[in-house]
Amino acid sequence: MSDRSSSGLSAVSTALLAMSRHLEVRDVLKTIVASARELLDAEYAALGVPDDHGGFAQFVVDGVSDSQWKAIGPLPRQHGILAAMLHEARPQRLADVRKDPRFEGWPAAHPDMSDFLGLPIKDGDEIIGALFLADKRCPRPPGGDGCGFTEDDEELLSILAQHAAIALTNARLYERSRELTIAEERSRLAHELHDAVSQKLFSLRLTAQAAAALVDRDPGRAKGELRQVAELAAEAADELRAAVVELRPAALDEDGLVNTLRTQIQVLDRAHSARVSFDSSGIRALPASQEEALLRVAQEALHNALRHAEADEVRVALVRRGGGTLLSVTDNGRGFDPKAVRRAGRHLGLVSMRDRAGGVGGRLTVQSTPGMGTTIEMEVPGG
Repeated sequence: MSDRSSSGLSAVSTALLAMSRHLEVRDVLKTIVASARELLDAEYAALGVPDDHGGFAQFVVDGVSDSQWKAIGPLPRQHGILAAMLHEARPQRLADVRKDPRFEGWPAAHPDMSDFLGLPIKDGDEIIGALFLADKRCPRPPGGDGCGFTEDDEELLSILAQHAAIALTNARLYERSRELTIAEERSRLAHELHDAVSQKLFSLRLTAQAAAALVDRDPGRAKGELRQVAELAAEAADELRAAVVELRPAALDEDGLVNTLRTQIQVLDRAHSARVSFDSSGIRALPASQEEALLRVAQEALHNALRHAEADEVRVALVRRGGGTLLSVTDNGRGFDPKAVRRAGRHLGLVSMRDRAGGVGGRLTVQSTPGMGTTIEMEVPGG
């Protein structure tokens, strides 16, 4: 192997390693451009990612200063040599791009360029970018042209372009995966906020209404209700903080699932005219994710029973079943048709509960008949 070939392969290897270190699309594009310019010793390099409207979604340059690039103006359109690379899918190696019949001139602030080498970047049959270089650095006689790009240059750039396609595709997949993760986290946070805070706020409103009704005829009892308002407000603030910052109820870490449920149900029993009771037996500490899911499902089921079902009695039980744990929330309210879960006020809550149960390997069942009450059960394995 000649020294030049060995040096070229070493440079390609260095460029490929540099590309593999980045996951962000923009960083990958910049690394590809800088690596290509260095690899072929060019004055200028650029890479454009086409959009669907005849322009470029992204365009990265190397060898042009920020002030120059700003003075050049808007991103180029897909015309001339750029269009040829994107639509004909073959290399473009020109001794002087300005003499090519497809050349359409430069913007006023654009540097003047002569020798040109461009290649499409392809993912299978799809062209996902156009990579090009201009003005190879080599001795130029006064008033004359330089040496220009060679077949060896084209071969090296072709190798780089193939690996650039892999790096760019991987970066795109990473960003899409991250976007999905962010969307899932946003959905989870929406459920957290809905589950954790809405029940507390509903209880807060009812207690405040009760205090207002008692102010004139029973001031002492009204004071007690107002104290309860303050407690509920503090709990709502704590839950909101836990949902946003920790995404886990603070009380669970300190008191465990059984004590947390018991305390919250006692508060609901005092705040509502309906009797709310709690029974547990044989329950020991569960994995944190299961405890949180069971608590949130219990809160949502209680919220639905007290706000929508017009129930006189709500019974909550947490018991062992086989090798797992079963939560049940039963009310004697007006019930509903489980097949019509998308009715107003029901959809988000039931979807949230099913998501939480499935997220910890559990199972949620809903039994309800109009006029006959509702039972919601969530069973998780182990524990």
